[in-house]
Amino acid sequence: MKIHLTTGTCEIQDTSVFLSTIGSIASRYDITVQAIDADLIANREHVIAAAEKAIRAMERSENISGDMGMEILLHASGNRQIKKALSMGVRNGRNNVILVAVGENIPDAVADELENLVDSSDAVDVTLYGPGKRDSIVSFFGITESEIVAVGEVKIPELVLERVALVDVLK
Repeated sequence: MKIHLTTGTCEIQDTSVFLSTIGSIASRYDITVQAIDADLIANREHVIAAAEKAIRAMERSENISGDMGMEILLHASGNRQIKKALSMGVRNGRNNVILVAVGENIPDAVADELENLVDSSDAVDVTLYGPGKRDSIVSFFGITESEIVAVGEVKIPELVLERVALVDVLK
């Protein structure tokens, strides 16, 4: 399975229309496309790890959900609760977004169509961890101040990856 990321910002007028659009793209190319709020993604490694774990879970029939997109969200969220995972999705208004495409074959046309949905001209890489993400990530992933004191601020993305890794262990 291949993984392709499209990142940027977008203004979503109607979430259901946006999700329907990416669903149509996914159907046309027989792939999965999942939209994730990039403000809750610690770094590129975080979203890739979540997608890889979701792929493995589906291949081994160890998946939590019957849907690859939801499985990606579950792993990205670092827990097994669908309601919590769904809160990592996009919403109406301005979004920093990561579109994760997963499939056996991801043609260039997929990348083109997904790139048309986001503005990637922003100089900021939405997959990078920075001070602007700290509070939302610490809160979402339940990272305690004592954990941060123990490992240091710069290790917050690693604490997130640890939670992603533990999804399969904590069954």
